[in-house]
Amino acid sequence: MTTWSDQAIIYQIYPKSFQDSNGDGVGDLNGIRLRIPYLKALGVTAVWLNPIFTSPQVDNGYDVANYYAVDPQMGTMADLEALVAALHAAGLRVILDFVMNHTSDQHPWFQDAIHSADSLYRDYYIFAGQNNRRPNNWGSFFGGSVWAEDPAGSGQSYFHLFDRRMPDLNWANPEVRHAMQDVADFWLAKGIDGLRLDAFIHIAKAPLEQDWPTAAGDDEPVIAEPFFANRPQVQDWLQPFCQHIKADYPDALLLGEAASASVDLAAAYTAKSSQLMDSVVTFRYFTDRPVSNPQLPAAYQPREMDWLAFKRVQATWQQTLVAPPTLYWSNHDMARLATRVAHDPIQARSLAMLMYLQRGIPIIYYGEELGMQNLQLPDPAAFADATVTAFVAQVEAAGGTTEEALAWVNRTHKLPARGPMPWGDAGIAGAEAADADGAAAAIGATAQSTAPVAAGFTTGTPWLTGRAAAGATAAEQDQDPTSLLFFYHDLIALKKQPLFATGNYQLLSTADTIYAYRRTLADRQALVAVNLSAAPAVLQLPLAGMARQLTAGVVTRHGDTLKLGPHAGVVLTTR
Repeated sequence: MTTWSDQAIIYQIYPKSFQDSNGDGVGDLNGIRLRIPYLKALGVTAVWLNPIFTSPQVDNGYDVANYYAVDPQMGTMADLEALVAALHAAGLRVILDFVMNHTSDQHPWFQDAIHSADSLYRDYYIFAGQNNRRPNNWGSFFGGSVWAEDPAGSGQSYFHLFDRRMPDLNWANPEVRHAMQDVADFWLAKGIDGLRLDAFIHIAKAPLEQDWPTAAGDDEPVIAEPFFANRPQVQDWLQPFCQHIKADYPDALLLGEAASASVDLAAAYTAKSSQLMDSVVTFRYFTDRPVSNPQLPAAYQPREMDWLAFKRVQATWQQTLVAPPTLYWSNHDMARLATRVAHDPIQARSLAMLMYLQRGIPIIYYGEELGMQNLQLPDPAAFADATVTAFVAQVEAAGGTTEEALAWVNRTHKLPARGPMPWGDAGIAGAEAADADGAAAAIGATAQSTAPVAAGFTTGTPWLTGRAAAGATAAEQDQDPTSLLFFYHDLIALKKQPLFATGNYQLLSTADTIYAYRRTLADRQALVAVNLSAAPAVLQLPLAGMARQLTAGVVTRHGDTLKLGPHAGVVLTTR
């Protein structure tokens, strides 16, 4: 059975940075509603919203304090319901980020758990150890140990894979699994069309009474992923959860974040026989070359892509997964495409066609269609990240400069990739179309009555500030048929054609610096060819009867020979 998600084109929105409707500097749900005409014109079919639940914002919403309420900075439950209704009226689906591995330490469950060692919610979390001694040497992804002292003074410690203010839930407890099922039911009943299952691969942990092997005398915490990632129980515990959802909402998209999963695990998570996810997002697509300066710390040094390794990875995932793979270049957890990979506007276009016309589900990070780059944050403290502070100190100790280290971090860190959307207008184009009852128009009039700030994102001070790279705004690109925005319009329209939506995929044998593949469906076929290098390249293939549909850069054709200029790309199809 096919569903809407099989041919979805998803647009990822970081709500805090998309559109502020009330001038407080933080994007919100009403702001998203005002931009529905833009999303509709772009051609996407669904939006994925990063977390909108009540949160202390220690980790920008991934620390949930109330799963049943909208964070006041985002708006109200009525605002969310209005947004869902307006998106559905525009023919767009809605996917919510579902944070399932951990909560905020401000969540009532955890507050009750630390109030008393006899709390009914004590077993909702993972407490272990005694006499304030860490149970093992496992390390947190956010630095330091995964263990923090029980605030109740019991002598035990609680487990936190991420920030210490984000305790992990104990999915071994059936009550936790039931509680999270109830949360999912609540939102799906409100018309939500899908859930992005955040960090699902971490819900199961190995027995706690064991250390990760280290050298004698080394007592530093260690990232021990085999002990808390992709454990066998993950599938056992999630299968009833997913089956329950599909029984009541068979068209709901379940999109799993499987950051470190191998291709074989991803295939298992998405196999129909597993009755788990419809698709997963992997962080294994991109392989980097060694750092340019091995004498300095590697953590945040920029690296060039290893394109041959990339081709091998793409071929493996395309051929191994039966379910549609996810196709993406950027998201909220990594630097932006135009900062990390694409060295010029031509390459930004050619890489977009390369990725999104493959078999699978495109996920386009907000602003990518405008060529947005990472912000330049002013100093290490602006990142509010202990790993950044440590990296800068290490670079300085090795003889580098603070400026050099800061420039590297701004190019590679995830926070600068979350900058405000550069709309370039007063902020509310097409408001009346977004909401027929006039509420959006009223918000628009308020925003337009104040001098626009931050390129139309807000009339106040943006929650995240930094120097933005020069580039055309959405309003400017909307008036320029040669812009990157118009290119994305055309690219998305191509992706909707059955040939690219459902056709077969074959990666072609070419030089290392060329990425070329064929899509076929019945008697139609397409060729997508991209030059990955800054030097001209030549490709020879049978091209008879193929017409050009989309081009990036300089591409010439003589018989069966394609000449691709630096970073150029082309899409050819039979008529």
